Amino acid sequence: MLEYDEYRLKLQGFEDSINDLRDSLDIAGAESEITKLEEQSAQPGFWDDMDNSQKVLQKTKQLKDKVEAFNNLVSKWEDTLVLIDLANEENDESMLPDVVSATEEIEADIDKMTLETLLSGHYDKNNAIMTFHAGAGGTEAQDWCEMLIRMYQMWAQKNGYTATVLDSLPGDEAGIKSCTIEIDGLNAYGYLKAEKGVHRLVRISPFNSAGKRMTSFASIEVMPELDDNVEVDIRPEDIKMEAFRASGAGGQHINKTSSAVRLTHIPTGVVTSCQTQRSQHQNRDYAMKMLKAKLVELAEQQQKEKISDIKGEQMDNGWGSQIRSYVFQPYTMVKDLRTGFEMGNIGAVMDGDLNGFINAYLKAASLGTLKK
Repeated sequence: MLEYDEYRLKLQGFEDSINDLRDSLDIAGAESEITKLEEQSAQPGFWDDMDNSQKVLQKTKQLKDKVEAFNNLVSKWEDTLVLIDLANEENDESMLPDVVSATEEIEADIDKMTLETLLSGHYDKNNAIMTFHAGAGGTEAQDWCEMLIRMYQMWAQKNGYTATVLDSLPGDEAGIKSCTIEIDGLNAYGYLKAEKGVHRLVRISPFNSAGKRMTSFASIEVMPELDDNVEVDIRPEDIKMEAFRASGAGGQHINKTSSAVRLTHIPTGVVTSCQTQRSQHQNRDYAMKMLKAKLVELAEQQQKEKISDIKGEQMDNGWGSQIRSYVFQPYTMVKDLRTGFEMGNIGAVMDGDLNGFINAYLKAASLGTLKK
């Protein structure tokens, strides 16, 4: 039948892409590493170091998920070709909807895995640490900051990641002044690095009795969580540590003791803090992780600026350099100013539907077509 023949040709055209993905994703290497990690986890004393054992198990799961996703793609592709042959032999039109649906799923899976191959940065596979800051504008900007935090928590939930609040400073009347969350999962930083920058909101403010349209800003920093084996030269005498009581809800313990920790790196002025863990020691460990990540990012940024100077490029990292606008009134539209990608369903975006923006950014970055 003509319809089946068209879908067979389309599926056969996917073969090269699937083979390229097998090499690009290094499926053979992943399978080999899984074997080594499973051997390591079977060794006596493996559970003596709980932190290390958890990391080994997490890495094993991430690799298995990648291999399983690829193998499922191959199986679905092969099964659909067999289904087409069977339907043609029996001249059965009733199988066509299944063939159409399976072909669309295969194409979507190939696109998704192809995007993963664009995550070639040194830290792209790592967890992500996101820090949110409300801009000028008081309660309105603080409410916008809280809305953004919820948006990324929803994105994490929809995409199989875990979001944990590490530090939060509530607004004076509503919203949040600043907050740091950690997004755990494979390639979290690779995807979320696209979200770094200033986010602009236009809406009729619920905090304005006159019902006027207002513009608010919030900035987002995105850093990779660094592995313990990444060495960062931080001298103890260069760190100023302050302990204080947690400012938000978190149970009786953290609000009655000075367990929250703020670290200041004196030479650079970089500040990190954590208040969500039960002990001062745990909060200090998390704050130190964030400090290391910020210092690595700072060093890389300085290197990029040196390269930019050589090329004669001028980069504006100020509050005027918005990356995305969210318009609630008089129309609804979310538009990324770097790629031109836009969505009219602002409710879906605020509920975490961000993959279109992230995918557009990764593709444009790989082609060198990002607008500045």
